[in-house]
Amino acid sequence: MSRKSVFLGWLKIVFGLIIFALGVHLTIRADLGLAPWDCLGMGISYHTPLNYGLSMTAMGVVILIIDVLMKEKIGYGTIIDALLTGNFVQIFNTVDRLPKTKSVWAGILIIIAGLTLMAIGQYFYMSAAQCCGPRDALLVGLGKRMKKLPIGFVQIIIWGTVLLIGWLLGGPVGIGTVFSTFGCGIVMQIVYRIIKFEPRKVNHQSVIETTKILKNNGRE
Repeated sequence: MSRKSVFLGWLKIVFGLIIFALGVHLTIRADLGLAPWDCLGMGISYHTPLNYGLSMTAMGVVILIIDVLMKEKIGYGTIIDALLTGNFVQIFNTVDRLPKTKSVWAGILIIIAGLTLMAIGQYFYMSAAQCCGPRDALLVGLGKRMKKLPIGFVQIIIWGTVLLIGWLLGGPVGIGTVFSTFGCGIVMQIVYRIIKFEPRKVNHQSVIETTKILKNNGRE
């Protein structure tokens, strides 16, 4: 890998995160309930001194520690994800131009569109091979340990577990929450099968490996 390919990879990651953030925005905009991770974050805030934002941050740190324990690499993609994704989602939420959802079915269609964009966005930043965010690293790490299961079903297991814990902690759950939990993996599996992408086969580079390339002026 050359220095040029590293920089192009960063652009690919940012592009993927923009698409992913738009997908997240659509699932929120459907107004049919919080997504599983948000449900868990809200549930944690009910039982600790932490507010919702700090709960999500603390949860991200815990997931990152789990990723490290599973020996998943931490790369520049992880850092870019942590710095940009939330801000991109906030931008889309702020400039929202979609009309208010008038029916459950319209909301479900918006959720499906959002989940599809999220899967496409994940493809772009995962395929850059510079590691991904803590939650996606968790997906890949567990996926490597459940090799016989399609990656989409591994996602369903993760989101289902997160939703259950969030619900037990009192986090708000709606029909959109349940639909997203089971629909996310199915949509992901369909999208990845169409584009023939298997995230478990991507050989990611850590921060140290990528930094060596940059320091060596791109010499291969």
